Amino acid sequence: MKVMAFNCSPKAEKANTALLLNPFLRGLEKGGAQVELHYTGKLKIRPCSGDLHCWFKKPGVCIHRDDMQTLYPKLREADIWVFGTPVYFDGVSGTMKNLMDRMVPLILPFVELRSGHCAHALREGTKPGKVVLVSNCGFWEPDNFEPLLVHMRAFCRTIGRTFAGALLRPSGETFRGLLERQKPVTDILEAAEEAGRQLIQEGDMSAETLRTVSRELLPLDRFVSTSNKVCRQMLDALHSESSEG
Repeated sequence: MKVMAFNCSPKAEKANTALLLNPFLRGLEKGGAQVELHYTGKLKIRPCSGDLHCWFKKPGVCIHRDDMQTLYPKLREADIWVFGTPVYFDGVSGTMKNLMDRMVPLILPFVELRSGHCAHALREGTKPGKVVLVSNCGFWEPDNFEPLLVHMRAFCRTIGRTFAGALLRPSGETFRGLLERQKPVTDILEAAEEAGRQLIQEGDMSAETLRTVSRELLPLDRFVSTSNKVCRQMLDALHSESSEG
């Protein structure tokens, strides 16, 4: 089974998103999948020009000559696409949106009804498969992921893939801090890896495993006070540096 994975955070391998994405990918590999990981911030992917050149002038061929040309055949053949992104203003990162927009050559202009809803047919040679989202956000509440989840489900419907689920980590910066201080949060990393194994070997990720990935780290009031304290310390340090300079 082939997996195309994308870390779409500007911070790449140093991102909070990578804290979940990497163990999940290890789980996929332990389950028997072949995983290829790309960092969108290190790729040259131009924004879609919207001229539909890939539909009506040269069907299936994008007018832009950049790194997408090497990604298209791999995307067509992959059984699973994995997108890792932080939540940016209730949606995906900019580089992930560019990647998604540039997938138009994988589908046809013709409209078909899919579960009673309009969608585009897959272009011949493009394999139907699954999509997994791995995401973190800074805020405490899990409902901060809802706009992103709506977007991903709609994307899957349009691109002709099954949304297999999401690994979601609220309080992403808090999670990193607890890991660095060696606090008891390794169960979350273990659950992320287990979710990958489950997807390959069992065809699905259990709700219990995904709940562990998203579990509460701190009570809400403590999260707010701690976050504000850290922000104040950073601003005070910046002010101190400016004064000394």
